[in-house]
Amino acid sequence: MQAEPKKSQAGSQGSSPVGEEYEVEIGPVAHGGHCIARTDSGQVLFVRHALPGERVVARVTEGEEGARFLRADAVEILSASKDRVEAPCPFSGPGRCGGCDWQHAKPGAQRRMKGEVVAEQLRRLAGLTPEEAGWDGTVMPAEGDKVPAGRVPQWRTRVQYAVDADGNAGLRRHRSHEVEPIDHCMIAAEGVSELGVEKRDWSGMASVEAIAATGSQDRQVVLTPRPGARLPLVELDRPVSVLRVGEKDGGIHRVHGRPFVRERADGRTYRVGNGGFWQVHPKAADTLVTAVMQGLLPRKGETALDLYCGVGLFAGALADRLGEKGAVLGIESGKRAVEDARHNLAGFDRVRIEQGKVESVLPRTGITEVDLVVLDPPRAGAGRTTVEHLTSLGARRIAYVACDPAALARDLGYFRDGGYRVRTLRAFDLFPMTHHVECVAILEPAAKGS
Repeated sequence: MQAEPKKSQAGSQGSSPVGEEYEVEIGPVAHGGHCIARTDSGQVLFVRHALPGERVVARVTEGEEGARFLRADAVEILSASKDRVEAPCPFSGPGRCGGCDWQHAKPGAQRRMKGEVVAEQLRRLAGLTPEEAGWDGTVMPAEGDKVPAGRVPQWRTRVQYAVDADGNAGLRRHRSHEVEPIDHCMIAAEGVSELGVEKRDWSGMASVEAIAATGSQDRQVVLTPRPGARLPLVELDRPVSVLRVGEKDGGIHRVHGRPFVRERADGRTYRVGNGGFWQVHPKAADTLVTAVMQGLLPRKGETALDLYCGVGLFAGALADRLGEKGAVLGIESGKRAVEDARHNLAGFDRVRIEQGKVESVLPRTGITEVDLVVLDPPRAGAGRTTVEHLTSLGARRIAYVACDPAALARDLGYFRDGGYRVRTLRAFDLFPMTHHVECVAILEPAAKGS
């Protein structure tokens, strides 16, 4: 993977290398939507818009002289991979929209690269091979995501549009606040596209989030005004409810329509208020509930924890399966999410939802033992303190749902230190065209598996 400078736009020693171009051979994929190459001096290039094995001209986009690594874009493909396709999206490419990482790769190659990233993180941060994690190395596509060549799955049910100074809705460029105006996002779900957000003037707004619920016709937009700006009269191509982000308190307030959307998963309807968290892919909630329940195999009368429980997706699935004598405690930090979870699970007498950070609330519950645990932490993961507490509770099985393989692998190492082993791991491509991947790891006490 040797590289020589092809052209330099940088000045004297000590000036920025941004704009320098290198002819490089592309090495393996890395976590974050790029591949690795090296200069003659050994400096690492993180190259976007490239694929392993290609030879490209890479132009430096970010970094300092003498830094350990530089970021770059492949601006010319000299020798293409067999996995390369022409990007279907007209807004994809160097310096353009940063929403997708792999528009230029075949779907099968995208999943293979995601699998390589998961395997590398497991090895590097948890010291686990795929076999030791009970994983066959595959990343499974979601149902309905296999589409003809030249098309992409329309999966994104929530799209955060940025607004430029002229009032045009678009998407952010990679690692930038600059807006790429677009007339259509190819990965947006049909329910988002049909609103026509890109066609209207959003002057005075900083951002517009469009939400299309799964399992209902609920549509919602969340507006973030620029300081001092007045809200526009929202007239879109389909009926929507409108919320706004408060300038002073940062809270989300109803303008008109329902302050929530109704989502459907695992045979239940869930209220999700104020633009709160719900899985973005329309098949994600059902896919993840199935994987978690198949891994835990809940038994009637057991007790369970649902940590970072959101609006109660996994708590509801557990309560259904544990029966009248079972009990579930959910913990969630978001006030509105807790209100929604309590509403959604009001029919279960033995489900309790507590508000607060997991690391603070869990020790205060006084719980000393539990049968099952589900945790679906934010991208940063659960962390050592929470994992150490969980390993002291003696759960027979723990399901860890993760959207970041690095955080997952790190926490799996902490679980190992606490006496737990990975029984199985499954990976799902719930974010096609991007570098993101969702994993479900099932853990059990190590002595059980020995």
